[in-house]
Amino acid sequence: MPASELLDDCSALLERSRRTSPAFFGYVLSPASPVGIAADLLASAANQNVTAWRSSPAATEIERLVLRWLGELTGFAPDAAGVLVSGGSHANLTALLVALHAKAPADADRRRRTVYLTSEAHFSSAKAAGIVGVTARTVAADADRRMDPDGLRAALAADRAVGLEPFCVVASAGTTGTGVIDPLDEIARIAAEQELHLHVDGAYGALAAADPASACRFAGIERADSLALDAHKWLAAPIDCGALLLRDPAAAARAFGSGAGDYVRVMAEDEREAFAWWGHGIELSRRFRSLKLWMMLRYYGARRIGAAIAQDIALAAELADLVHKSDDFELLSGPHLSICCFRHLVPGATNAELNAHNERVLTALQRDGRVYLSNLTLDGRFALRACITNFRTTRADIERTLAVVRELAQTDV
Repeated sequence: MPASELLDDCSALLERSRRTSPAFFGYVLSPASPVGIAADLLASAANQNVTAWRSSPAATEIERLVLRWLGELTGFAPDAAGVLVSGGSHANLTALLVALHAKAPADADRRRRTVYLTSEAHFSSAKAAGIVGVTARTVAADADRRMDPDGLRAALAADRAVGLEPFCVVASAGTTGTGVIDPLDEIARIAAEQELHLHVDGAYGALAAADPASACRFAGIERADSLALDAHKWLAAPIDCGALLLRDPAAAARAFGSGAGDYVRVMAEDEREAFAWWGHGIELSRRFRSLKLWMMLRYYGARRIGAAIAQDIALAAELADLVHKSDDFELLSGPHLSICCFRHLVPGATNAELNAHNERVLTALQRDGRVYLSNLTLDGRFALRACITNFRTTRADIERTLAVVRELAQTDV
């Protein structure tokens, strides 16, 4: 097929794909920045397989540097170690394996090992527990849907009493449903007292710590043992670009540092030259993910990144304010970070009727395509969920979103 025809077909294909437009609020996904796109193209052209220092020395050095920058940007640790991965699910799975090897003997019965999270935590953590073969326990949440420290203490005591062996707590730094942040400082205190690994899932929210006005919300994140991040969620990096940050540089090696095949055996005596990523994570073949982060962080800078995130948070607050002041909308949650949940009202309708109405409105919205929202059920109420992570979004996009919801809702009344 001639290249011109192929590109025409590609254009038609992309035209029919979902795009992260300024009114795309359905999922936690930022648009790719121009610098990130350029960097991803260069990384593909270089085609580095970042398996170890000896196969990709420059890429390895850049990745280790970028991990430290991410640790500093989020307030986790300025000397953070870790590994870049495909996304938050991969990071949470890797963190659970690191925690298990840090807190359990190699021959321990994994079925007795327990990890603690709330019902608001992203499902990838419970999925990771199933993959690893440990037990996930749900901790009570408070009225704000945050992990309840007293509930955590009670769950730990009850499980120890029946012979289970707690080893890890997963706290959320911005849940993907409503954006709430667990009380990280109190949870860190409990984890330290009971010698548990504290993992913070900040795939969506932790990067908001780059906004000086929001940094105080993440107090205690610096006490975590590990932190999951997604740069393609709120840092405008092209997919895929996740990270697991670790406080202890040797923690990953304890989990993954088993002997490799002879053909990749590292014979260098210098510690830096002997470094191999396969001893710090699940993957062997790995993309040059760090190049886009290195270029983006250097080009935009921490202050500009923080300002863009602050703008998204402010827009979510404006959306909530417009909803609150409207007679035909009801605010159901938020704003928390950049997430706002609401529903359209019909006079005299029951809750069940409102749920069915808003579900139909959402279906119409997603088929219409001018704006894009997702859904969440909160205390039995079907909500339209908006998550703003786009540096191009403006107040006009917020107003347009509500106008389109109103327009399509009228056809259902």
